Parts: sequence; structure tokens; C-alpha cells
Amino acid sequence: MDLFQKITDSRNLLEKIGAMIPGFKGYVDRNARRDADKMLRETVATRFEQQWSRVSELQRQMIADGTIESVDTLEAAAVKLRTFIDRVRTAPYGYAGFFDAVKVNEPELVRLYQFDAALLDRAVQLASAVDNVSASSGTDGLPAAIRNVTTLAQDALDAFQLRSELILGTDAPAPASQ
Repeated sequence: MDLFQKITDSRNLLEKIGAMIPGFKGYVDRNARRDADKMLRETVATRFEQQWSRVSELQRQMIADGTIESVDTLEAAAVKLRTFIDRVRTAPYGYAGFFDAVKVNEPELVRLYQFDAALLDRAVQLASAVDNVSASSGTDGLPAAIRNVTTLAQDALDAFQLRSELILGTDAPAPASQ
């Protein structure tokens, strides 16, 4: 069951009665989607932050092992991950208030939710790539493994930029998890 469905199912009795009033149901569903979007984005940020912490730990290990040249290369990935995490945590919710300049309607909320869910898939890919960096430490494959982590971090930033464009009303394509 997806997150939106769980939130919708857990509404209190007053919300369920209010959902029967014409026009009020859409408002409640929109708020439930907003809550689901916020919770999902927090989960995405937490998962990426776990990988950022792992990258930071790998950098400390590289310093201890004397492989300083790899630390700088891995720092590019760490900076991109930190930027991504900060953007996810501070992005507008998948909903705009009644008097806000930017209006996000039901179809856009669904697309925002899809973008955020696709970001969870990217977190899994990133975890695998960080595992590869760890396993490649001290081998000729380390530079390629680090480039892969950096590329995945940049891809996540790019995907989140598409989300912002969707909120602003530009015609962003649907997300693709890789």
C-alpha cells in the first residue's frame, strides 16, 4: 500500500464525514497528498543522508590509508549529495495554498509524488555504488567507482530540479528511476 493510501485510510471520523461534503473531499485529499509528499521527501533525504555519511566515512578511511588523491575526487560526490539532501528537505511541499502564487493541482500532486518515489529508487542505486567504492578501495577500479557515485549524485540533483520545474508549471517529463 502506498504512503498516500495509508494517510487517506487513517483519517479521523470528522475528516471522513467532511469528505462527503461536495468540494471538501478534494481539499482533504490534497492535504493528505501534501502530507504524503512531505513524509516521502523526508524519507528520501534520510536515505541519501545515510549514503552521504558513508561517503564521508570512506573519505576518512582514505585519509587514514594515505590515499589522499581519492579524497578530493570523492569530495565532489559528497558536495553534490549534501546539496541534494538540503534541497529535498527545504523544497516546497507538493501543494500550494489558496492564496499562493503557484497553484499545484491534483494531477501535478500525483506527478510530484511519482518524482519523489523515483528518488527512493535512486537512493538504492547510490547505496550500491557506495558499496562499490568501498570494495574498490586500493584497486585500479576505484576512480571509476567514485565517478559513478558522483554521476548518481548529479543525476539526483537533476531529477529534483525537474520536480521544481513541475511545481513552477513548466512542462517537466515524468520521472524515470534508473
